[in-house]
Formats: sequence, structure tokens, C-alpha cells
Amino acid sequence: MNNKPRVLKISPADSVEAGDNAGDSILVIDSGVGGLSVCQSILVQQPKLQIIYFADSACFPYGLLPEEQLSERLKLIVGKMLSLHQPKLVVLACNTVSTLVLPELRSLFDIPFVGVVPAIKPAALASQTKRIGLLATPATIIRPYTDQLIQDHARYCDVVKIGSNELVVQAENLLNDELVDKSLIDTVLAPFKGSSALQNIDTIVLGCTHFPLLKQYLQASLPDVNWIDSGEAIANRVTHLLQGLRDDDWKAAGAKTGKVHQLYFSTPIQHKHEFPHVLRRLGFSAFELHYLDAV
Repeated sequence: MNNKPRVLKISPADSVEAGDNAGDSILVIDSGVGGLSVCQSILVQQPKLQIIYFADSACFPYGLLPEEQLSERLKLIVGKMLSLHQPKLVVLACNTVSTLVLPELRSLFDIPFVGVVPAIKPAALASQTKRIGLLATPATIIRPYTDQLIQDHARYCDVVKIGSNELVVQAENLLNDELVDKSLIDTVLAPFKGSSALQNIDTIVLGCTHFPLLKQYLQASLPDVNWIDSGEAIANRVTHLLQGLRDDDWKAAGAKTGKVHQLYFSTPIQHKHEFPHVLRRLGFSAFELHYLDAV
């Protein structure tokens, strides 16, 4: 098996040369493109940062993998990517991975990790009616960790939970030049608006990093709801950690602009013409796409 990643497409940048290695980078991992929503929030705060993104499309979605297999998979990916790059930290842009594998990865690798959890606390604080929704994958919905988050931060709220893998697929389709099924979105969200007892839900947590990519469609289906995700909180944590990790030479010189972001996929890249335009809208001004078949 060839261990060298193959570059399939380059997004040209007017003032940037590919291969520039100055400045900071971070590694972001998800089973698909959902973690790009997290990258968007990070790049808003850190526009000079280079993103090394790994979309483990061969094992999409992570929520369907047994815990032991997921653990072995993440150890392999992190080890491989750290052999190719020298990021300052690793972001696990997946609720499933963060709740199941994060402690083990922290014990094995000498690099800071940032995990993702559903934004239950800010949703409970923001809600006026104290009726909130949680929209996540079925794996996240049934996990004891999620129940504990609700108990710790929203025990005074009524929480309606909906699990959907279909919306994860819709988000992937959106970035693959395919139409979003608006009727499916209406069907998935129906329990949030179906009965009189639930009509006062005013805040819904997007508990999967794929779902912010569908936000305009979710808002169209439920326009009077406040949608909250974890993107800004993750970006805040990344910014805080980077400030502590940067040395005096970096602080004196400042980060060099114009980094070429690197995006890896574990299956041959299927994304078509729309994907590069979406990446630019998400803040990836210049990037390279790779197929890495060594994991």
C-alpha cells in the first residue's frame, strides 16, 4: 500500500505558494465533512491558522462503529497524521469520538486535544421558555454522557431529544453537489413542533458537527427557534490553547498569512465542482485535497 498521500486538486491562491510551512497549524478530525463547520468557527477567530483536516470517509459515520474499532481507528489516524504534519493541537470534531475516545488519545499522544460536546449549557441559559431540543445522531442521543450533560446543566429544562443519521447524510450530500431533501428535514424536525406540549421549544442544540452545514434549511423549517452549536466554544478553546503554546519568537514575528490548508480523505474524493466553492465560503481561501489510502 502506498503511504504517500496523493494530491488530487489544488485551489489556487493569488499570493500564496503551496508548501509554505510558516506559522501555526492544527489537526481537525471527523468521519466526514461535518467538522468543516467547526473549522469555519475557528478560522473566524484565527484567520492566519493552517487547518490540517482529516475526513475519515472510509468509516463514515463514526456513530455506527463499535467502540473498540473506533478507538483503534482514531489511534491509527492521529499517529499517521502526526507523522505527516506538526500541528499545535488536535480537534476531534465529532461528539461520538470526543465522548468515547478522547481520554485514551490524551494518554497516548503528547499533544493537546480539544473535544466536542453538545452545547446543552448555553442552550439552557439562552432559553426563555426552558423547553429546549437536542438534535444529534442516535448514538449521541442515547449516550449516558449526554444524559449527564442534561442533568448537570439543564435539569430545570424540558429537553426533547431527536436522533437522526439521515441529516448527517444530507449534510454530506450538500457538499457533493446534491440537493437537500427539505421534506426529510421537515419530517425529522416534526417532533419539535408537533404537539401543544412542545410548542414552546425556543432553543435547539445542534449536537452533531454536520448539522450547522444545514442551518439555513433547519431555520426554514423552524424559523422561530434559536439554533445553538458548539463551534464558537471550540474556537474559543483553540484560541486559548494556541496563545499558551506560541513561543516568544512567534509572538514577536506574528503569524505569516496565506497558509494553504490541507484536506485529507480516506476514500477516493467524490466531491465535484461545488465543493471548492463551499470550502471558500467556509474560510478556506487556499487548499489542497488529498486521498490518503494508508489508513
